[in-house]
Amino acid sequence: MNEFKSSYHKLMITAMFIIVSLVVSLGVLVISLSSSVYKNAKLQQLKNYGDVFISCYKDEYYRSGDPRSVVMMSLYSRFSDDGNVSIYIYDGNGRRYVSKNEIHGDIGEDISETETMSSEMMTSLDSKDYLDFDNGHVSRNEPYILYATQFFVSGQNESVPSPQYAAVYEDSDDINKFTFKCTILYFAAGIVGCIISYLLLKRRIRRQSNFEYDFMRISEMYAKGDFSETIRTDAPTPSKEIAEYVNAIAANVANSEETSKTFISNVSHELRTPMTTIGGFVDGILDGTIPKNRQNEYLVLVSKEIKRLKILISSMLNMSRFENGTLSPNFKDTNITDLVIQTVLMFEKKIDAKHLEVEGLGSGRIDAEVDADLIQQVIYNLVENAVKFINDRGTLTFRFEKLDGIVTIGIKNTGEGLTNDEITKVFDRFYKTDSSRGKDTTGLGLGLSISRKIVHLHDGHIVVKSVHGEYTEFLVEIPEKRNSIKKG
Repeated sequence: MNEFKSSYHKLMITAMFIIVSLVVSLGVLVISLSSSVYKNAKLQQLKNYGDVFISCYKDEYYRSGDPRSVVMMSLYSRFSDDGNVSIYIYDGNGRRYVSKNEIHGDIGEDISETETMSSEMMTSLDSKDYLDFDNGHVSRNEPYILYATQFFVSGQNESVPSPQYAAVYEDSDDINKFTFKCTILYFAAGIVGCIISYLLLKRRIRRQSNFEYDFMRISEMYAKGDFSETIRTDAPTPSKEIAEYVNAIAANVANSEETSKTFISNVSHELRTPMTTIGGFVDGILDGTIPKNRQNEYLVLVSKEIKRLKILISSMLNMSRFENGTLSPNFKDTNITDLVIQTVLMFEKKIDAKHLEVEGLGSGRIDAEVDADLIQQVIYNLVENAVKFINDRGTLTFRFEKLDGIVTIGIKNTGEGLTNDEITKVFDRFYKTDSSRGKDTTGLGLGLSISRKIVHLHDGHIVVKSVHGEYTEFLVEIPEKRNSIKKG
């Protein structure tokens, strides 16, 4: 997939724009602050240097009283040369004592073209010192920093101190060089950082783009019903979680489709079997193949197959009603013992074919307020499972109990039994145990799920007990009367 067509490409451009903007903005701030700190340090250094000179100047003036003495001129020259500055002293009227040609320092030759200090500067210095760039020469190619101050001196023969002014100039070349170096270093580091950020983002975007392409491609396959591939889950969070969710949904859909296909196939087979039996018996009666003296016998079989067909169709309809919540039971007093016996008779041929021993059907009558059709469906499903998975010449045992307003129906068969893992899943919809898949090629996997729903609809419980390799027993517990169980 072309990463420039990915939805993440614009995100990368936006991210890079933000990063560059931050680098530039932060650079301006850092360089400005660094230059300001360095400038203030240079100004303070110039002020300290100027104050030292003024102190020496005042001492020499007190001894000689002459601002142009040989010693004073030497002082001017030495301080100017050593500090690479230009120093000028002005009298109280603003006239400079020493001209620029009388000092060896060459900086001063480019600074002032007049021999006097402006009245504005003098008035300003009367109240406070000046320490900043030289505003009078800002238009020059190389501006200067200036320390200007007013001080008072007196000679040995002078009783009243007289005001004088000092102006100390230094070029700003060091400040400019420092700012330039800071700018170069910072933006060199900024460019390197931006390049690294771009490469990291591009790598991440390429991964995300590839994931997006695979996600779209495989999602399109899912939409067409092809679940042969899964979305890779090695992408960063939250893409990884999204991929896991989609894969889980696809797996469920694929499983549901497979289950639905199996369900439809099994339903078709289950419906075809009783219909084929019914059709064969009816045709035999009509065409005379079955003699008249045996027609009643076959009509009984047809009746049983019709009941079986009715229960099968009811199972499917009831499952649908359970799903949409429209099932409304018709409760009435029912002979539970008789209902179980009638249902067991529907499996008479299969019981005989396996030479089974049936126990417990001789119990006394037990009644309960139930929906007879629904409870018969539960009994039918349990008996069908018991007969289907019992061992040849095994024992099918029924028991009926009534205690404290609770009616218990037990259906137990000998045989292979269930494992602990199978017991926890046996009531799940469409679930079949591994061992039952070979034996039960036509079952829908709905019987026990529907049975549990029906029992719960009667405010009852259905449980399974089993010892693997020995037996399986299902116990149905329902209240004898609808109002015998107090709902919480």
